[in-house]
This record gives sequence, structure tokens and C-alpha cells, in this order.
Amino acid sequence: MTTATKYIDKTFQKEFKKQKDEDYNYKKLYTERLIGYRHSKQSVQKLDTPTNIPRARELGYKAKQGVIVALVKLRKGSGLIRRPSNGRKPKRMGVNKVTRRISIQRIAELRAASKFPGMEVLNSYLVGEDGQQKYYEVILVDPAHPSIVNDKDLNWICWPQNRGRVYKGLTSAGKKNRGLDKKGKGTEKNRPSNRSNNRKAK
Repeated sequence: MTTATKYIDKTFQKEFKKQKDEDYNYKKLYTERLIGYRHSKQSVQKLDTPTNIPRARELGYKAKQGVIVALVKLRKGSGLIRRPSNGRKPKRMGVNKVTRRISIQRIAELRAASKFPGMEVLNSYLVGEDGQQKYYEVILVDPAHPSIVNDKDLNWICWPQNRGRVYKGLTSAGKKNRGLDKKGKGTEKNRPSNRSNNRKAK
């Protein structure tokens, strides 16, 4: 990977605190892009090209028919959790530090799959975040398109066992969320699934 490609790879994923190159201000570019994302009315929208092309290509993206990229906007944090109406100790309210069983990145993939029902999710990556929201780009592939069927690198997604792979947790974010990215001591209950072993996984 060349030096220029490394800079492009980080452009929309990290806000640079110390800017060395005055001719091309990555921090300003990053901020302006996030402002445009926030003001967008659609939470899931199709893009013409990926924002971060090197990162997208690392995850299997190809600029060809049958492959699209969707930008997904999601809230940050654990979501809305209402305080109980009945009285109890503040520590027993069960409001703080309550998170979903599904990661935010996995939620982004699920929403993109629902928006484009004929496509399969290949992978996703973070493009930025501000004080309220996170923004992911999701790579989707059409398993019925001839260019995908004849592609030796992507035609595995046409196999029957990969149908609806995002709903089965078979993407990279899904496997990480299920605890399958870790091995060794402490991960004995994670396999074969979260529901096995009396739900003692993770």
C-alpha cells in the first residue's frame, strides 16, 4: 500500500488533531462530510462510489455491476431505555450501561439488507461519527447478477448456504458480535452458538 493510499484510507475514519499538510486539510474534509451526513433525511441511502475506496476494496468491493454501497446512519449509545415508574433505589433502576445484544455495526448491516432485499451483505466499515450518530458504509452484492455468478472472487455468495447471511450473523461484524472472533480460555461457551450451552455465551 502506497503512502497516498494510506492517507486516503484514514481520511474519513479518523479526525486528525495535528494537521501537517496545509494544502489538503483532512480534518476539515472529514468535518464537512459528517455535516452532510447528519443533514441527510434518509437513514439508509445508496452511494455511487465508496467514501473510503481502499478500505472497501480490502473488504471485497469491486467497481462492477451487481455490487453497491449503502450509507447507513445510526444513533450512538445504548438506545432509549425508560426509567421505571415505580420507586426503587437509583442503582436498581436498570437504566445506565444497558446495551443491546446486537452491535451498532450489525444493526447497520441489517437495516441495509432490509432496504435492499434482493442483495446480500458482503461487509461493512465505519466512515465516521459525531456526538449523536455513527455512519457506516455497507457493501451489498446481488447473488443473481451474471457478473457476480461469473466472478471467481465473489461467486461464493451465490451458494445456498450464504442466503440471508447477515440475518445468521455470518458477516465479520456478526461473527465478532457472537464472540466467534476470539479463541482460547473463556470462550468455551461461545460455540456453536449463543443459544447453546444454556445461553452462557459471552
